[in-house]
Amino acid sequence: MVFERPKKLGKPQPKRPATPPKRNIDKPKNGGRNGGNGDPPPSPWLNCDDEPNPTPTASFVEYLRWMREPDSDYKDPTKVQILQMAQEGANYSVRLTQLNKRTELIAGKGNSFQVKCPWRIRVGGHRGPENILLPAFDALGMPYIPSSTLRGVARNQAIREVMKQEKLDWKEAEKHPKIAKHFGSLEAEDAANREGKVIFLDAYPLPNQGELVAMDMANNIWNWEGKTLDYNPNPNPFLSLKEPTFLIGLRLTSRCEDTEILRQVREWLIAGLQSGIGSQVNTGYGQLIKAGKVTPKDEFYRLEFTLEGQLIHGRQKFTRWNWSDSRHQWQTRGLAEAEVRPVAFKSMLRYWFRMFALGVLEPSQAQDWEAKLFGAINPKQRRGWVKVSILNGRVTQREPRSNYQGKDDDCGEQQGILTLAFSEEAAENDRDAIAKLFKTLTWMMFHLGGIGQGARRPCYSRKNRDRAPWYRGSTLIPESDEEFWELPDTVTEFRQLFQRRLQEFYTALGRLFDSPINYHSPKSAGNVRQDTWIEAVDSNCKIVVCAGKEDFGKPYALAVLHSKDLKVPDRRGKQDYDGNLCGTVSRKVKPSPVWIVDLGDYQVVTVFGATQNPRKRYLEELRRRTSRANYDEIWRIQR
Repeated sequence: MVFERPKKLGKPQPKRPATPPKRNIDKPKNGGRNGGNGDPPPSPWLNCDDEPNPTPTASFVEYLRWMREPDSDYKDPTKVQILQMAQEGANYSVRLTQLNKRTELIAGKGNSFQVKCPWRIRVGGHRGPENILLPAFDALGMPYIPSSTLRGVARNQAIREVMKQEKLDWKEAEKHPKIAKHFGSLEAEDAANREGKVIFLDAYPLPNQGELVAMDMANNIWNWEGKTLDYNPNPNPFLSLKEPTFLIGLRLTSRCEDTEILRQVREWLIAGLQSGIGSQVNTGYGQLIKAGKVTPKDEFYRLEFTLEGQLIHGRQKFTRWNWSDSRHQWQTRGLAEAEVRPVAFKSMLRYWFRMFALGVLEPSQAQDWEAKLFGAINPKQRRGWVKVSILNGRVTQREPRSNYQGKDDDCGEQQGILTLAFSEEAAENDRDAIAKLFKTLTWMMFHLGGIGQGARRPCYSRKNRDRAPWYRGSTLIPESDEEFWELPDTVTEFRQLFQRRLQEFYTALGRLFDSPINYHSPKSAGNVRQDTWIEAVDSNCKIVVCAGKEDFGKPYALAVLHSKDLKVPDRRGKQDYDGNLCGTVSRKVKPSPVWIVDLGDYQVVTVFGATQNPRKRYLEELRRRTSRANYDEIWRIQR
């Protein structure tokens, strides 16, 4: 990879251990405010004009990486800063032009073709400094797909087709003569089939594609700890390739002149690339599509959508270092970049599946079925039965500016097409039940909350305030004329529709589980106290639908949640939102146990741990303020 040398950044002043002597980390002479030109970033590695004095506590590896102590306060933001420099400073165009020309010449006329990645891809690669995940780079630092990967994709696709046609398992299909004929096998009886007949060339992206190597982010928020779930946001930055187009080249070996072999291998390769390569292929990564091939053969549902309000964000873009007088240290605030990310939809589908499964299954069973459907790493690696992708994902309206001028801006908006497809792991006899379960689960996701940063609240305007942000919450809107997505006008009719959809979900789950699901008598997923609850649609959860007038720019159910009657004194004695009702970000982050979605004529409210105050009191207050015709409880399902 190529890093551009930064301009003179000033003298860095990170914290240092007692030996060697500390550098002065007092407030900089220029004040260090507002990212002034004299502000030094705290990483000595980035400063070419000041030789670092390595800390004695650093290992040799840490010395090479950061030249400072491993537990530096500035390590994580510096990592983001360095990755961003790699993205913005790299220019691969000249070299990629040469490499693609070479591929065309070696492959020969008609033996190369282009494939387009509609979103992101990360193939191969390794762990870099601080466990940063890096995509595959060749010896000169160019991003590419190794020829061995392409051969593996084509061969695996061929094996899968032989398995299906001949009713064989994987090991038997690997030894099939058809595989040896095209890819070679040392165990082949025919000596002519002991070596491969097709040469795969390394595949490089086409040049001039903007920021090809782009910052990316993974954030594993929920983790199973035994039979319980732990909420712990853990954003990790890494690099992936964004919307690249690759040139693929292959040719026959000098000992083979059978063009039919080349044609067949090419077809297998195209099919395998379309299924996805590299990591996270079930989460929108790695799909490579040849012109003219748009719809995967295993796709079973697609839905256009619009998201309004707080949007789906990817990585936090590094802005600048600022000196904090109060904390006596350097700080940096990231700038969130809006991006339509398939992983956000898959995570939300996974979340709601888990919530409903925990109410009717034992935790171990819920964890096992979650892993089967969505994939898992622990306790053992599973790929998952369903692939979630986004087509034509785009930001159609940027979020309002954070200054006062943004008060007149419209709310942010994203659009795209959500697609669901079977992975190769999904058994043929289970696919009908999987499709029905995920269609109803998608309906639930759209009608129980939003997605992205403000998922637990509906989009509402804050323009009657005098400070940003000017909008909060997110509203996820299905754009479909299908009768399945039509909503009734009244609260009572919606209760009937919701419970019918929920019965369809549990029926499909029962078919997969090979046992009827008793959803009339839900389990308790765990103990509930004032400050403790389990996020599960169980016996302690309540879901209601209600309607009323909005207040202060907020939909009715949200206005009641934020009403002064439900506020509590904070540490300074001022009235504030109750952290056990609205969530809190102080000390340990605690998400709100209340989800609210605004469906226009009414709101749907999901309350976890509703048997204890303050959640119980909120529902009582909501019921007291709402007329009987505009309030209905939709969970549980009565016999």
